[in-house]
Amino acid sequence: MTPDTDLHARLDDGALWLTLDRPEVFNALSPAMAVDLARHLEDAVSREEVRVVVLTGTGPAFSTGADISGEDAHEQFDVRAMDAANRIIRAIVGLDKPVVAAVNGIAAGVGCSAALAADIVVAAESASFLLAFARIGFMPDGGASATVAASIGRARAMRMGLLAEPLSAQEAYDAGLVTHLAADDDFPALVEKLVRRLAAGPPLALAATKRAINAATLSQLEPALERERTGQSLLMRTADVAEGMRAFAERRRPVFRGE
Repeated sequence: MTPDTDLHARLDDGALWLTLDRPEVFNALSPAMAVDLARHLEDAVSREEVRVVVLTGTGPAFSTGADISGEDAHEQFDVRAMDAANRIIRAIVGLDKPVVAAVNGIAAGVGCSAALAADIVVAAESASFLLAFARIGFMPDGGASATVAASIGRARAMRMGLLAEPLSAQEAYDAGLVTHLAADDDFPALVEKLVRRLAAGPPLALAATKRAINAATLSQLEPALERERTGQSLLMRTADVAEGMRAFAERRRPVFRGE
């Protein structure tokens, strides 16, 4: 485990496994975890022994995104969380090696954004995908306004973003949001099979393929990250976000007033 964070980093036969391990809070990302995850992804660029990177979680969740569970979360949550999230997304997309998201459970918030930025997204049947931002007065971030629309189109991206409705793993697969779907019992074996195949693949060709497809489909990712950062920075100062985060902590429905 990486010191002082709940992130396991393990190199196994060319595969760097990065496992989020805070199951008691559904692998919500603490500030330290987010920065550490970004650092591991960035460092993988220069590690010749790494041929593929795998992101996954322990317990019932992949990740529910930024940790907003504390009573003073609204006071502590600031643009630094956005910057850490954007570092993760840029590192996933910019890495010249395949990144596999092994989505073992719910992926929400920036956890969903990170999973969907990966090159191969393998979902267990019990997993789900949720851009939950609107539930607490925010907008989607982590590049989701670009990656989701690029994968499933404007209409479905609007539905996920505006209504904050979860997609089951089956729905996500049928919509083209994820690349592979497996029954829960078969999920680990499928992930292992795909990871081994990528690790044994031609690294130069895989890197060139990733760059070409991302250039063709994600040309708006960088502008999207900047738009999201600006939008979230403004929303962070609103009464609606304060109310949304209080309501989340108090387990009640928020009352938004457009303030």
